[in-house]
Amino acid sequence: MQMSGIPFGTTDWSAVERTEHKGETGVAFWRTKHFGNIRVRMVEYTPGYLADHWCVKGHVLLCTEGELHTELEDGRKFTLKPGMSYQVGDNAEPHRSYTEVGAKLFIVD
Repeated sequence: MQMSGIPFGTTDWSAVERTEHKGETGVAFWRTKHFGNIRVRMVEYTPGYLADHWCVKGHVLLCTEGELHTELEDGRKFTLKPGMSYQVGDNAEPHRSYTEVGAKLFIVD
């Protein structure tokens, strides 16, 4: 990830429009900003959320609230709790996430 041409700025995430994205079950609410080719999101998954696809996009993801389970296509599973993060490169390892209790995340991709 190369970050260039982005002046210093702050973001009030509560002022960013919230969009709804349905999962296989549950809903994800995104607040999204773009800075050049970098997408930054605050994401909230409702309890019972399960992604409706295997994602191949690279991310750096920080769990700020709740608990997030991420399954890799090869069967490995990982759990994030507040203060934990994961990172994965583009087209590296397909993954999908789910949560039983809900989760709030900060994601850069």
